[in-house]
Amino acid sequence: MRRTLAGALGVVLGYALFGVRLEVPRPRARVESPLARATRAAPVVSAPAPQALPASSTPPPAPEPKPPVPEPPCPEGMAAVVGDYCPDVVHTCRTWLDPPESPFARCGVYERPARCKSASREPMAFCMDRTEYTRPGETLPQNQASLQIGARVCKSLGKRLCTEREWNFACEGEEMRPYPYGFERVRVCNHDREDLYLEDPKKQVLADRRWPSGSRPDCKSPFGIFDMVGNVDEPVLKDPPGQVPFRTALKGGWWMPARNRCRPATTAHNDYFTGMQIGIRCCADLDQ
Repeated sequence: MRRTLAGALGVVLGYALFGVRLEVPRPRARVESPLARATRAAPVVSAPAPQALPASSTPPPAPEPKPPVPEPPCPEGMAAVVGDYCPDVVHTCRTWLDPPESPFARCGVYERPARCKSASREPMAFCMDRTEYTRPGETLPQNQASLQIGARVCKSLGKRLCTEREWNFACEGEEMRPYPYGFERVRVCNHDREDLYLEDPKKQVLADRRWPSGSRPDCKSPFGIFDMVGNVDEPVLKDPPGQVPFRTALKGGWWMPARNRCRPATTAHNDYFTGMQIGIRCCADLDQ
């Protein structure tokens, strides 16, 4: 270390003896960029502190109360049938499934819309059972009924038999459908069966082909009433009244294909005629 210091002193003395000026390098001046100078020269402005929004002087409006759910206009299990009924309807078949001259001819497709020949329509408002009457504890609709039996059953339930006009309108609606489900015949109801009779078809003993009413969801009318074609026949009070000693008209039913529409009816039986295929459906007045 002494040698090192001695050497350094010798170098310094040597520069001094020979007139050599020893200069120690000075630090270079720092050059600022224009952006740095502008930034340094500009006054520092602090951002204002965020302020809370002034509270509203009026409270927000209270949500509107929901309207009360109206009570059903018809008793439980019944549908409201309300609208204008056409007494005289023209249905024109476009495609026949059977020879049209046959009394059992079925129409595959009807022209739409149907035509109302009546000068005016009749306003209607009543209640009808959504399904055919089924005894408590049973699954199949009651059969072996008649118009008289049906009238007693409906009365015991606080209801009444339907009229033929009411039945027609509940089946077809204001659109005047030939079938409750539309203008084209499709097998969504309990009809168009080929197993109508027991064993020997020549004896023409009808087989029991009932289904639980309401079990076919697509077999319903515009008012949500099930099995208005197919399944059991339903006795109604035929129109017009007072023409014959009895008032029975049978509507619906599974066994007569040509009658599986809204308008046709069987009117050849008296009020006491019973049958394995005859059931019950009730109506009631609509409280408005």
